[in-house]
Amino acid sequence: MILIDGKKVAEEYRENLKEEIHKLPSAPGLAVVRIGEDAASVIYVRLKHKMCEELGVNFIEYHLPEQTTQEELIELINKLNLDKTVNGILLQSPIPYHLNILEAFRAISPEKDVDGFSPLNVGKLAQGQECFAACTPLGIMHLLKAYDIDVEGKHCVVIGRSNIVGRPMAELLLNADATVTICHSHTKNLAEITKTADVLVVAIGNPKFITADMIKDGAVVVDVGINRVANSKKIIGDVDFENVKEKCSYITPVPGGVGPMTIITLMDNVVKAYKKAENI
Repeated sequence: MILIDGKKVAEEYRENLKEEIHKLPSAPGLAVVRIGEDAASVIYVRLKHKMCEELGVNFIEYHLPEQTTQEELIELINKLNLDKTVNGILLQSPIPYHLNILEAFRAISPEKDVDGFSPLNVGKLAQGQECFAACTPLGIMHLLKAYDIDVEGKHCVVIGRSNIVGRPMAELLLNADATVTICHSHTKNLAEITKTADVLVVAIGNPKFITADMIKDGAVVVDVGINRVANSKKIIGDVDFENVKEKCSYITPVPGGVGPMTIITLMDNVVKAYKKAENI
């Protein structure tokens, strides 16, 4: 079994990006819009800010009050769309329930949609066109490439169908010529399907859900789950790591697997948006 070290791969990407940004005529810019006081969002935005500082990307946070209206949110997004110093726009979720997040994603210019959630980018991904894709699944593709794991012709099973991970993951794998099966909470005989997977990607938020008897020998297992253990700071994945690892050829740990790749992939998207805007 080979452990897929997301921290190591992310660090290599970080150093390459830092060098690339240093050579640019000016600094790329990322604008993050955060609404309300969600505690997890504060941490995630802080991590993005830190990474921007390390890489030399201009970071601007717009922290809006909980009672922000849809009109005010769209007005800010339109302003950022027109701001030439802003190359990427990220709407930090979750947002308050009274706001329509899909309408907000539609308002973000596809050229600045570095999170890959604009309907135009989602549609382009489904058609196999060049576009921004969601950062976590795109980061997983980078991880697989870093370990020379070729998915062409392989049976790849994705468990989870969220717009953030499952659906774009399936599209990216399909675009890489994999044979893809999507499973979800209504899938019958799940274990029978997972046992046929050459590559298994799990993103359901259910701790230790995937057990050793659900995978075949030599499978590649990618665990996207982040589950906090009650009364503890420990984080575990959706895969029963200790038992499953004995049957895998490759597996991602939690933490230290997929997570580090998400934020560095976001930064890579910001640089790509900058270079496209500047015709570099």
